[in-house]
Amino acid sequence: MIKVGSDFSGVGAFNQALMRLGIKFTEVFACDMDKHARQTFIHNYGEPGYYPTNVYEREIPSEPLDIYMTSPPCQAFSLAGKRLGKDDKRGILFFNSHEFIQVNKPRYFIFENVKGLLSDDGGKTFSEWCNMLGGKSVNGNPVIFPYEESVPYHIYWKVLNAKHHGVPQNRERVFIIGIRDDEDNTFRWPIEEHLTKRLKDVLQEDVDDKYFLSHKMLNFVLSTNFQEAKPIDINRDVAPCVKVGGDVSCFDTNKLKKIGYINQDTQASAVYDENGLSQTMTAGTHGYAMGYIQVKSATSKGYEEATEGDSINFSVPNSETRRGRVGKGVGKGVAQTLDTACNQATIDGYKIRRLTPRECFRLMDFPDTFTWPVSDSQAYKQAGNSIVVNVLYKIIKNLNL
Repeated sequence: MIKVGSDFSGVGAFNQALMRLGIKFTEVFACDMDKHARQTFIHNYGEPGYYPTNVYEREIPSEPLDIYMTSPPCQAFSLAGKRLGKDDKRGILFFNSHEFIQVNKPRYFIFENVKGLLSDDGGKTFSEWCNMLGGKSVNGNPVIFPYEESVPYHIYWKVLNAKHHGVPQNRERVFIIGIRDDEDNTFRWPIEEHLTKRLKDVLQEDVDDKYFLSHKMLNFVLSTNFQEAKPIDINRDVAPCVKVGGDVSCFDTNKLKKIGYINQDTQASAVYDENGLSQTMTAGTHGYAMGYIQVKSATSKGYEEATEGDSINFSVPNSETRRGRVGKGVGKGVAQTLDTACNQATIDGYKIRRLTPRECFRLMDFPDTFTWPVSDSQAYKQAGNSIVVNVLYKIIKNLNL
């Protein structure tokens, strides 16, 4: 029976990974300030014996844990945020986790954060994290002159993408694994696997009408918010007819130009084949829900043809770089990163709809036995803020527990 604890516990992706591994564990504590996340956590796992809301006030257990899991809020370092780093009080939460490791001395620790952490302040922020956490070695390289405040751990860090580990979501996150100096200080990262699951494999059937956009909403999306949009080449990128809710609504060239920038390489907005992945779920919320949109090409020559299962994202309607377009570089049938509003889209029977909360949690690799007693908006937020379960599963599996 191992002893575990977690800060910023969310809805328990760490618990899900341990349960999937069949590891018997005692949850010494969990900690999260979000009352809705706490509701969902308790609903699925029961209330931990010690479940504080504030990491600055929670007690540090004297007996070392086997695994300490922490995921300090990423907004301070996110590429989608203002990149304030340590100047943002949320960025300082790292030092609270560092203090926990200093005092508790767990056998292993796991940090998770956004990839943007690597480039914050020209890389200085992440370098400081490594110096503070890796007092013995970093990625196998011995530390000759450790920081005075560094902890005596061997750390390994790497960016892992969910789409390389069995989950159809293009989600890159940096993980730092810490191994106490008296443990076997070797660690092997999970081997990447060929992705066989696709976005269509997580979609539900018989989705409630409330998830579908109305004609009014569609017309709003295609209206004045896009007046400044750079025109797209409809002979190459988009078709002149959009079918919505079973009816055909044909728009003129100008209207279709305002949908977005098809075939450009940015994260937030794209048309995706259902045989692919999902966009990355991030911590931001946006005004437009992810919808399923049917786009029919007038001809099959000269441009890509969107088909059943393709998707478009309306999450940032006023942005010239983050609007609906066909994604590149993420792999055929792979959705881009999902945000907390689940602003994704794919073709679904000539209609436009949001992803359901269940589909979002499936894209985070939570089982269908996982449920939530909160509103859809809170469920979307919880999914987007969580960690892909199978990635954690593979990491913990490679620890010498």
